[in-house]
Order: sequence, then C-alpha cells, then structure tokens
Amino acid sequence: MRMHYFFLILTVLFCFGFVAIAEPRKSSGLQLLLSFSGAFLLALTIFDLFPEVYSDSEPKSIGIFIILGFLLQIVLELFSKGAEHGHVHLDFESTTFPWMLFISLCIHSFMEGIPLIDSSPIFYGILIHKVPIAIILSMFLLNSKLKTSYAVGFILVFSLMTPLGSLLSSQLEFINQYRPQITAIVIGILLHISTVILFESSKEHVFNIRKLGVIFLGFIVAYFI
Repeated sequence: MRMHYFFLILTVLFCFGFVAIAEPRKSSGLQLLLSFSGAFLLALTIFDLFPEVYSDSEPKSIGIFIILGFLLQIVLELFSKGAEHGHVHLDFESTTFPWMLFISLCIHSFMEGIPLIDSSPIFYGILIHKVPIAIILSMFLLNSKLKTSYAVGFILVFSLMTPLGSLLSSQLEFINQYRPQITAIVIGILLHISTVILFESSKEHVFNIRKLGVIFLGFIVAYFI
C-alpha cells in the first residue's frame, strides 16, 4: 500500500513538472485521455465498489448514501468550477490564491482515497483519472498570475490528499465501522465525476467516433483488471 501512496503522489507531481517544462496546450489528445479515464473509473466503480457495498448492507440504505455522495460532488463543484472533470473556469489574471478551488479539490481527493484500502483495482482508476486532471490543473496554475510558490504548494498538497484519505481510512475506527456507508458516498462522487466526463459534449457538441472508441477501450481494460 505504501507503494500505492508513492505512485499517487509521483503521478501528480510528474504531471506538474511536465506542464512546467513542456508548456503544452489543450488538445484533443488530452480530452481523449480524459474520456478514457472517465470510462475506466466508471467501470471499476461498477465492477469493484458496487459489489463491495451491497454485499452485506441494506440496499436502500446504501442507495441513500450513494445519492448523498452524488449531491456532495455537486456542492463541491460549485466551488471548484468543474476542475475534477477537466474544467477550470477561474480568472487567470487574479493573483489571489483560489482557496475555494483548493479546499473543494482537497476534499474530493481525500474522499477518493478512502476505498483504496480494500479495493486495489479502483486504485488504477483513480491513478489514471488523476493524470489529465493534474495536467489541466497544472496548466491553469502555471498560466495564471499566481506566484510560483503558490502553484507548487497547491499541487503538492493536492498530491498528498488521496494517500492521506487511504491512510486514515486504515487507521480510524470510525471509518472502519461505517465503511460501507462512507464507500457508498465515494461511489456517488465517482459516479458524478465519471458520467459528467463521459456525457459532456465535445467542443463541436458532437459525440465523435474517437471519443466513443476510447470510452469502449476504458470499459474493456477495466473489465480485465
């Protein structure tokens, strides 16, 4: 599990370093990677987390917590402006640290880490999901008027939140006692994020064949993990 923590942190930091050095611009390739990650994450949520939470729990009770997670993510996006699924609609000219974006993304990332203690396949979904999100977030931070130290601090803390969620989930009795309910909340969050990624229109508002292809690929790869 400690190796998992290392990969989660390194992936985000590597993406930040890549953006800082290569200075990429948004492209269709990045959007396709985002679509793949959404499909992959959705499939792993269905294949691995759904059976886990429904195996020993009352179905309607678990369903309520899934809906609560879905609603929680909607609330978080009021402050993050959709950064969790690849959109950062904030003022590039502002020099003020984006606290609401920072806090909402940290909560989202922390919650993502909770199910990792029991379900290794979902680790790969979250890891791959972080790649396009970290790249897009890094592009915003480095192209904005924020101080470089703010950008580095933001991305460093962000990289630590998912491993922290996983670590605390294995240590805190409260989380272990209510693990099915808390995992159900995380499922709601992941369902919202992955479905928004999949069903958002492309730039031309057309669901193109390349996007459909990478979505099918994401489903297929998730099935065989």
